[in-house]
Amino acid sequence: MLPHGKDFLLHLQVECGLAKNTLQAYERDLADFSAYMAECARAEIAAITAEDVVAFAGYLADRGLAPASRARHLVTVRQFFKFCLTEKIRPDNPCDHLDQPKLDRYLPDELSPAEIEKMLRVAGEATGDLAIRNRAMLEMFYASGARVSEICDLRLRMIDLPARTLRLRGKGTKDRVAPFGEPAAAALENYLQNVRPKLDRFHQQPFAFLSCRGKKMCRENLYEIVRAGAKRAGIAKKVYPHLLRHSFATHLLAGGANLRAVQEMLGHVDLATTEIYTHVHDRRKFDTYHDFHPRA
Repeated sequence: MLPHGKDFLLHLQVECGLAKNTLQAYERDLADFSAYMAECARAEIAAITAEDVVAFAGYLADRGLAPASRARHLVTVRQFFKFCLTEKIRPDNPCDHLDQPKLDRYLPDELSPAEIEKMLRVAGEATGDLAIRNRAMLEMFYASGARVSEICDLRLRMIDLPARTLRLRGKGTKDRVAPFGEPAAAALENYLQNVRPKLDRFHQQPFAFLSCRGKKMCRENLYEIVRAGAKRAGIAKKVYPHLLRHSFATHLLAGGANLRAVQEMLGHVDLATTEIYTHVHDRRKFDTYHDFHPRA
């Protein structure tokens, strides 16, 4: 790690209040940059030039990183040198005159309502305590539009079953209230009443969803549960938790939901982030036209 790298990460955590996953991404990106600078014999911050940063961007491209990953690396480098400038570690920011790469707008894939329905129906047909837990989690992903980290971190006190709402803690420790429907409420109530007490044998865990050992669910477990649920339903697409979030937003907008309301439910700070789902809906309309219009 470059000198003052740990100070920079501490600054992001304490003063900027970044979420744990975001901090980990900054740390990985800065470690990549530090390793590259070490190979280039640039161990001192003062010795790094704008040309070095450009060369690093080329190195990332040669590694085959996606444009979004390369852009995120460069944001980390830019912010690191901004921190060094503010702290008077060096007198300038070598990234000041470098352009941030422009990205094509990524249109996320989604599952169709029929695919979602089949996935949840098949999950409901499975038997056993863990199957009941898994059904409840799948229902909550699609019903609330929650991120995987928000389901992992969901605590019992954040659930209001009578009101059918969750209080989700999103990026930057920002809370929001997410509603969910009757099928999800029934699956969740079944899990909380009949399965969770068996998993939390010593009544010590505050988290809603627990592993078979009574511990907090980890991201890897949730990915596997979603992947396995899709496979059992015969869905050939690559399915992961965030795809259920994409489907949640796309289906709401396709049904006529207000964009601002969807923004609030997703916990997006910037409306432009939510607007990408309108492009997904537009794409589907054009696909339908070309598939079914006789003179398309």
